[in-house]
Amino acid sequence: MVNRTDTRRRMLESAAELFRTQGYHATGMTQLVSESRAPKGSLYFHFPGGKEQLAAEAVRLSGERLAGVFREITASAPDPATAVDLIVTALATSLSESDFRCGCPIATVALEAADSEPIRAACDQGYEGWLRDISAYFTKCGLAEDRAASLATIALSAIEGALLLARTRRDIAPLQAVAAHLHTTVEREFA
Repeated sequence: MVNRTDTRRRMLESAAELFRTQGYHATGMTQLVSESRAPKGSLYFHFPGGKEQLAAEAVRLSGERLAGVFREITASAPDPATAVDLIVTALATSLSESDFRCGCPIATVALEAADSEPIRAACDQGYEGWLRDISAYFTKCGLAEDRAASLATIALSAIEGALLLARTRRDIAPLQAVAAHLHTTVEREFA
C-alpha cells in the first residue's frame, strides 16, 4: 500500500511539472490526479484548498529547488561573473532540453494566477528567496549590501525576461545575449 506522504509528494511533483510546462489554467484537476497516479479523492484529502493550495505549494517546491541549483552553482564558481554565466547556461540547457516547455518554474504560474493571493504570495516568496540568495552571494564576494541587492534584481529581471523571450521564440539566443551583457556588468561591479 502506498503511504499518504508518497501520494502527496507525487501530487506536488506532478503539479510542479505541469504548472511549469503548461500553466495554471491549462492544468486540470483530472490531469493532476492522473499524472501523479493518485486515487481520485486524494487531491482534496492532501490539499483541502484544492488546486489553488496545490499550485501554491508546487510553486514553493519549484522555487526552492531552483534556489538549490543557484546555490550549488555559486558555491563552485570561481567568480561572480562566471556564476551568472553558469546559471544562465543551466537555465538555457533546461529550456532547450525540454523542447522549450520548461522555462521559469514560477513565471508561468505568476503570469496567469496572480489574482489568487496564496499563489501570488508563493511566487513572491520564490522570487524573494532567489534575490536574497543572489544578493548574499554578491555581498560575500565583496559588494556592499545595497549594491548587491540592486545587482541581484537587475540580473534576475534580465534572466527572467530572457527566459520568457527564449521560450516564446523557441531559441536560446535571448539568454545568450543577456548572459554576455550580465557577464560584463557583473565583472565591472566587482572590478
